[in-house]
Amino acid sequence: MTQYRIAEAAELLGVSDDTVRRWIDAGRLPSDVDGSRTVVPGVDLARLAESLADHPDRERTRAAAVSARNRLQGIVVKVTLDTVMAQVDMICGPYRMVSLMSAEAARELGLEPGARAIASVKSTNVVVERP
Repeated sequence: MTQYRIAEAAELLGVSDDTVRRWIDAGRLPSDVDGSRTVVPGVDLARLAESLADHPDRERTRAAAVSARNRLQGIVVKVTLDTVMAQVDMICGPYRMVSLMSAEAARELGLEPGARAIASVKSTNVVVERP
């Protein structure tokens, strides 16, 4: 299972480390301990990212003030596969990105809810890659 340190989770959501810690303390975001580090399960982080995407204050996050530069780090929140094609939904800071690709490519990249990925945008084409 994919896990993220607090700093990684904060970067993916476009919020501060302290915000992630407050969400953990409030029970809004589940966490585990890996050695001496607090980690967040990727699936739970994906659920929270998806719920934050529609939050009305989303534009006021730190990520909204940063230029995308055509490459957006994010977290996969949903993968819909059929025999030939895949639809990959990601949350990249305040942005929801959707990419269509071959099902084979999605499997080879290991794209699943909670996986970290990068959306590369050129014109209307979105390419997803793993860091």
